[in-house]
Amino acid sequence: MLHIRLVLLTLAATCCPLLSAAEFQLAGIFTDHMVLQRQQPVAVWGTAAAGHTVHVRFGEQTVSATADAAGAWRTTLQPLPASATPATLTVSDPAADADITISDVLVGEVWLGSGQSNMAMQVRRALDPEQEAAAADLPTIRLFTEGSVAAAVPGATPRGEWQVCTPETASAFSATLFFFGRELHTALDVPVGLINSSVGGTPIESWISAAAQLNTAELADHTRELLQGFESYDEAAATAGYERQLRRFEERVKAGETGLRRPRNPLETHRRRGAPGWLFNGKINPLIPYTLRGIVWYQGENNANSQRPDLYRHQLPALIRDWRSRWNAELPFAWVQLPNYTADDAGWTEVRDGMLQTLSLPSTGMAITIDIGEAKDIHPKNKQDVGKRLSLWALADVYDRPVAAASGPIPAVFDFTGQSVTVTFRHAARGLQSADGQSPLGFELLNTDGSWHVASASVTADRVVVSSAAVSMPQGIRYAWAALPAASLQNSAGLPATPFRHLLNQN
Repeated sequence: MLHIRLVLLTLAATCCPLLSAAEFQLAGIFTDHMVLQRQQPVAVWGTAAAGHTVHVRFGEQTVSATADAAGAWRTTLQPLPASATPATLTVSDPAADADITISDVLVGEVWLGSGQSNMAMQVRRALDPEQEAAAADLPTIRLFTEGSVAAAVPGATPRGEWQVCTPETASAFSATLFFFGRELHTALDVPVGLINSSVGGTPIESWISAAAQLNTAELADHTRELLQGFESYDEAAATAGYERQLRRFEERVKAGETGLRRPRNPLETHRRRGAPGWLFNGKINPLIPYTLRGIVWYQGENNANSQRPDLYRHQLPALIRDWRSRWNAELPFAWVQLPNYTADDAGWTEVRDGMLQTLSLPSTGMAITIDIGEAKDIHPKNKQDVGKRLSLWALADVYDRPVAAASGPIPAVFDFTGQSVTVTFRHAARGLQSADGQSPLGFELLNTDGSWHVASASVTADRVVVSSAAVSMPQGIRYAWAALPAASLQNSAGLPATPFRHLLNQN
């Protein structure tokens, strides 16, 4: 079948990416103004004529590699100390009498950010854009925006260039990454390199390699269905339908109707997303093996509005495992939990819960944003707090720095006793509280007949005791279980508790 051939082609290209064997060059992410990761071996790679020996010089180090039969070469610099002093990376191919010089290279902390439109959203669309840009004279923060598109086979080199953060350039930076990186830069006092590889309106299926999804039992059938659907997609019919909708839209506008939404071109969406794994191929694979400290992820809106939001609890772990295996490192990985928003409750809560369950993987974290969304805007402007909350996790868990709290409260222990349920939370060492000083809102208990009832809650230190006169024998508990919930529990650092659901017989 065609989809099996497609996957086999993808696997083959992963092992042997297409390279320009005769052309002497560095991978596309090595450009002026780049930031190299400190305190770790640093991968450097590119292409040259088969058999040619390439020399890489940086500071006091010179390392070499010989291009293989396909023209690929790769070498590794020994760990480097952080440095804000501009340096030069020189690569030479003596047999071709060729040299490449990369200028203004810094050494510090490098993070990859990926996902859909809320990761792509720029500083110019966030809160206080003019003030933020004016204050962004931060030349040791740099951003690389990966400019490739979805691809049927894994790409070999990224597209883009590193930009220095200045008041003139900052407006175009990913807002989430910029505010995250600014917090790290302030706390660590080292250069920060940020890599933005994101595409609006895309599902997580596009970002996980097809092979990884087919090899995950819970995802294999779904992935095969998506592959088959992509292959059978009728582009001509989609275009004809769009043109009919567009003509009708234009007629109604001409007739004086207002408040109309221009129809979207489904073919553009189809090509932007590609088949399962195509954004991994086009926008993640080319970045490997660039040396990173970690990864932050901001996505989920698309899957919350899909037919299978319940799969997110398997998809996000699959993505993390897949990317870690490709980099051959247990990279720290954190994500932004979906915020409060007017949406279909089932999909929104399922994806949020899938994100919460993924914290079972080691070296992971989650920025809880249930209090900083916007009811009628899927792109909330407050990216400052999103970046701040991601940075609290990174500073505490990755860099072992003291912070007021690494996260909002996360449930750890459930005690069903009599008519009440007691929940003990992590990230609440200094106690829990309600944002409004009243009893915490947002708790519900499950009755024996399967109905949920609003419950009252009382706080003692890091525990909440929940009960309801309508429930004599609770079978489950949930908190903030709605797309746009009324919820108020937080820790002493003012960080909100995660939405959650737990059943009595849940493992």
